[in-house]
Order: sequence, then C-alpha cells, then structure tokens
Amino acid sequence: MEPTKRSTVGQPRAESPGSVSAALSSLSRFTIPFAIRNSPRICGQFDCSMKAATFSHFSIEGNLMKRLLLFAILTLGICSAGLSSINLWAAEDPATTNEASTTADEGETMDDDASSNRAKGNAAAGKESEATDYPIAPGLDGADTAWMLVSCALVLMMTAPGLALFYGGLVRKKNILSVMMQCIFLMGLMSVVWAVVGYSLAFGPDLEALTFETGYKIENEDGEEVNQKIGLVGNFDYVMLNGVLPEWIDEEGREVELDGETVTYKNQRLVPMEGTITRSIHMAFQMMFFIITPALICGAFAERMKFSAMALFSVLWGLLIYCPICHWVWSGNGWLLVGEFEGLDFAGGTVVHISSGVSALVCCLLIGRRLGFGQEPMPPHNLTYTCIGAAMLWVGWFGFNAGSAVAADAVASNAFVATHLAAAAGVISWTLAEWFTQGKPSILGAASGAVAGLVCITPAAGAVNPLHGMILGAVAGVACYWAVASLKQKLKYDDSLDAFGVHGVGGTVGAILTGVFATAAVTGGMGGLLEAGNTHLMRNQFVAIGASAGLAIAGSFILLKIIDVIIGLRVEEQGEIQGLDLSEHGEEGYIFL
Repeated sequence: MEPTKRSTVGQPRAESPGSVSAALSSLSRFTIPFAIRNSPRICGQFDCSMKAATFSHFSIEGNLMKRLLLFAILTLGICSAGLSSINLWAAEDPATTNEASTTADEGETMDDDASSNRAKGNAAAGKESEATDYPIAPGLDGADTAWMLVSCALVLMMTAPGLALFYGGLVRKKNILSVMMQCIFLMGLMSVVWAVVGYSLAFGPDLEALTFETGYKIENEDGEEVNQKIGLVGNFDYVMLNGVLPEWIDEEGREVELDGETVTYKNQRLVPMEGTITRSIHMAFQMMFFIITPALICGAFAERMKFSAMALFSVLWGLLIYCPICHWVWSGNGWLLVGEFEGLDFAGGTVVHISSGVSALVCCLLIGRRLGFGQEPMPPHNLTYTCIGAAMLWVGWFGFNAGSAVAADAVASNAFVATHLAAAAGVISWTLAEWFTQGKPSILGAASGAVAGLVCITPAAGAVNPLHGMILGAVAGVACYWAVASLKQKLKYDDSLDAFGVHGVGGTVGAILTGVFATAAVTGGMGGLLEAGNTHLMRNQFVAIGASAGLAIAGSFILLKIIDVIIGLRVEEQGEIQGLDLSEHGEEGYIFL
C-alpha cells in the first residue's frame, strides 16, 4: 500500500542542518558582518601610492593583501546570501514546485521521472494528461555524444590558445596582443553569429529563391528519379536555433519517425536529432569551424589591419562566403556532396583551408605590405609561443578531423591515426627540405611542417588509410615549404604569417591527393584514381576546388573594397609603427622589457 502523501505546493521548505541552504545562510551571516565591521580599519590602512610599482620592480604591500582578502570575504558572503535566497525562493514559489506537485512522507525519496511529474501536475490542474512515453532523443548514442562533446572542446582549443600562440609568436612583440585579441574576440563574435543565423544558412534546407534544377537524375527519398537541384545556400529554418533546441510537444501532438514507423508525440519533450547526436551538439561542433576559419585569414594581414575592419570583414565573410561553401559540401543535399559533382571533403579542405587561404592572399594583396617589408628584418619575436601553439593545434586537430566522423566509430579511428601520421610526416619533410636548402633545421620549420601535414590530411582523413596519410603529409611539407620560401619571395606579396602558403596551398594539395589515394575500404565504396581509376572523382575534386576558391576570391575582393570605403582597412602609419597593441588596444604585451 502506498504511503500517504501530502501537498507541498506554496509551503516553504524547512532547512535541515546539513542542507545547502543552511550552509549558505550560515556562511553569509558570518562573512558579511565580518567584512562590514572590519572594512573601515582595513581600508583605512590602504595606501594606493603608485611608488610601490616600477617597470623594474613590483612590491605588494601587506595592506593590499588585506584589502584583497576583505574583498574576497565580502564577495563570498554576498554570493552565499544570494544563492541561499535563490534556494529558498525556489522552494517557496508555487510556479517552480507545480511540476513536482507531491512529495512522499519523511524517509521517502521523490520520483525523479520528469514526464511522470509533469503529467501529475497537469492532472491536478484539471488538464488533459494523456502523455506518450516515447524516447526523448530518438536514436541518441551515448558514445557518439561523448566523443562529439570532446571534439567540440578540442576544436575550440585550436583557436585559443592554439592559433593565438602560434600566430602570436610569429609577429613582432609590439603586435602580439593584437593577434591574440583577434582570436579571442572571434571566438565570441562568430559564435553568436553562427547561433543566430549562420547555422541555418549552412545546414538549413535549400533556399528556394537560390535553387536551380539541373538535368542530372538522382533518387529522392521515395526512390523516384528526379532532376537534381543545386541550392546555393540554406534557408532560415534554423534561425535563432529554431528546430535545434529541445521542445515541449503539447496535447496537439506531432508526428515523428521512430524506428521506421510514424508515431505521434504528446505532452512530452522532444530533442531534435542529427543522426545519433543531438542537433544542438552538431550545431556547436560546426560552430568551432566557423570560428577558426576567419581566424586563419588574420595571419595574412597581421600587424596592419584595423580591428574594426577585421571584425566586420569576418562577419560578412562568414555569412556570405563560408556558409554557402559549407552548404555545398556538407549539407544533406549539397551539390558537391551528392549528385553529378559528388566529391570528397571529409573535414574541410575546401570549406576551411582553401577558402581561408585564397581569401588571405586577396587580403594581403589589397591591404598592401607592412611598412619596411623587404627592407628591414621582421623575425618572429617568440618561437617558444609558436612551438607551444603548434603542439596545441596538433592535439586539437584530432577533434577537427576524427570528430568530423560525427560518431565514435571505425571512420573516426581511421581519421585519428591518419591525422597523426600526416602531421608527423609533414614535420620530417619540411625539416629536411629546410635543412637541405638553408643548411640548418629550425623549430619554426618543424612547427610549420606539422601544420602543413594537418592541413593536407583534413579533406582526406575519412577517405585514405594512415599509410596514405603519411604520403600526403610528406608532400604537403615540401609543397608548403616551397610556397613560403620560394613563391612568396618571387611574387613579393606580404602574407605576414603564411596563411596562403600553408592553408591555401596545403588545402589544395590535400583536395587533389584525396581523389588520388581514396580507398573503398575507408570510404565504404568509392575508390580513387590509383585504386579504381576514378577520373570522375578527380574531375569533381577540381570542380570543388575551383568553386570554393572562386567564390572566396571574388567575395573577399568585393567585401574588402566595400569595407575600405566605409571605415578603411588599414591603420594609420604612426599606429603601425607604434604597434597595434598600443594604437588599437591601448595595451602592451611585455611591460617589463
């Protein structure tokens, strides 16, 4: 027989001696009075004289430590009181307790089934309580979800601190903070833009107004042959994360495909899915690519572009260039993913590296060279940072490539191993090339070779085996070294941190070699030129390279010209001489030197 239950709606909950509320209340009752009683005495002793600090010596007075301690105690007390109040308010507010409307007598734990509690609350309110009990997240796989959460964090780490340190060490010391600010600011700016509209433009269904029908026949979902449609960009279905976040399905119900059958959800939660992971995690993973891609372009115009121009260009470039290319290559019916021009770009050879690399070249050509370029030495100021950054990029790239499998499966395993071996081969080939031509191997060369190998394997990680990955990495090391050490010198363009030489060239080499070395054992059926004599795939790889590079070049040129007219692209000459850390941000990276 069930124990008698009593309603607790609207009644304050008593604090047990060991409860969180009791502990917070006790802490706040002690800390706040203590801070108030002692603040006049402690603060009165504080001497804010700036004589205690010089550029060569800093001393922290005991009074300062006391004030910091007082501040910490006062903050702790205020937070404790606030949390305690929130805890009590949640217990007293009928609105927050309505969903869990009953509780067992002393000693009995509350039912933790959210759907059951909501149904009981609705019944108590006299509402229809017929609720289905289907899976909240149909098809969710815990292992896949866990791996994608880790991959999101790894790819975000690539921008900062990875890229921030890698690029930061390569500029002169008067510009290090400007590079780091670009990376950290883009982490915030591009995240918001992606959530608001970017994800929808990239992964939403085709925007009908920009969709064109071709004569190429493909099978639709019903198995019927229809003419393929080419959509240039996604529509606005996912704007403001509509259709991405969890929803509550009311009594009107909604039909959902579940295990091959159509069922109707009523009065329960439903989490939108992308395969075996939630759509919100898919959105977050793709967001990290949207962040790092414009950050890569910053390497081309480092030390001379206005921060405001950089921010505006990044947003417009992301929406008008990155999102369309992403839609072509990775959306469910992208014209470079299925149909006549089906190609292979596993993790972003065209979407990320070619698009950013060629855009970087356009930027450095339009903005012009740095003052003194070719006339005075501009060596990297801290290769220690660059080495650390390269190592972080290497680790983060496992999430970048293996995470692009969007599952913890055999494809992810292959991508993981191929990624590592490509980077290793890139280190060796760039170092040997530099050693042979310059007479000495350098840490800068080794770090650059690792990145070149990683760039090259990006489109191929899910198409070639790890042994082929070593070949790709070795070729990329030599090709990118040639672009940086020879091509750049001959054409005399000022690609400050070699964004084009590494990402543009490396991404292009990777996209081509993907078509050469693709193997059916990894792709699941599609062999490349060597294995299957697949010239059709090779044609499609060149089509993808040309389409992505063409849009990036034309779009970047137009955007830069418009921004130059509106706010200008380049900092003033005096500001460039002084350094962007001071002229653009009013800070110095090395105030002790």
